[in-house]
Amino acid sequence: MPQNEYIERHRKLYGRRLDYEERKRKREAREPHKRSQKTRQLRGIKAKIFNKERRNEKIQMKKKIKAHEEKKTKNKANEKVGEGALPVYLLDRDVQSRAKVLSNMIKQKRKEKAGKWDVPIPKVRAQADAEVLKVVKSGKSKRKAWKRMVTKVTFVGEGFTRKPPKFERFIRPMALRFKKAHVTHPELKATFCLPIIGVKKNPSSPMFTSLGVITKGTVIEVNISELGLVTQAGKVVWGKYAQVTNNPENDGCINAVLLV
Repeated sequence: MPQNEYIERHRKLYGRRLDYEERKRKREAREPHKRSQKTRQLRGIKAKIFNKERRNEKIQMKKKIKAHEEKKTKNKANEKVGEGALPVYLLDRDVQSRAKVLSNMIKQKRKEKAGKWDVPIPKVRAQADAEVLKVVKSGKSKRKAWKRMVTKVTFVGEGFTRKPPKFERFIRPMALRFKKAHVTHPELKATFCLPIIGVKKNPSSPMFTSLGVITKGTVIEVNISELGLVTQAGKVVWGKYAQVTNNPENDGCINAVLLV
């Protein structure tokens, strides 16, 4: 093993801390306050350098915001001044031409992209770690409590094999592993039992996504080849995303709506 990769190795073996996401969120929330405090305390050349960098950041931010705003801009016309004297009331008036910002096309593309990933259930209740992961005590002493059992429905890949109990941090029970989902096509008004390919996004936590935990609002990828949908080029569509609309752990099945 190369040197200095012990942190990555430890992370692969045991995963991150259970409160890693929360600590990261808090650290990011504290960042503006820290920056503000630093700005107030700096003196001399350091203050000048910091303020110059901050100013450049703000300029770039404003440029980006301005580029995405849809509004009319006033541009001075580069036309040659015609012969003859201008009246007094026109001397202090600039000849302007109005034009639409070119970023309208960019903004439209962004809207289309946002609409493309519009989901049937935009807001779902966040699942707490304590609710999804049950503490399992191990060892003869029964004091070691580093194992966690997943209490929600999960999906694992086709060639999944469990780790030896000594190294298994997260236990996904066989009874709660699902391979198929009842997917409803919103336009066809029909429901199909389709095999699951993978878990794309669990809104509660990235850790749940990597574990394959399926709760209400989770976006999963399903195999829709048997539906016979084709692209404009005539190729059969194989995988498509669907959002889970029920609580699978309560119902004993996964119901989802296809994102078209």
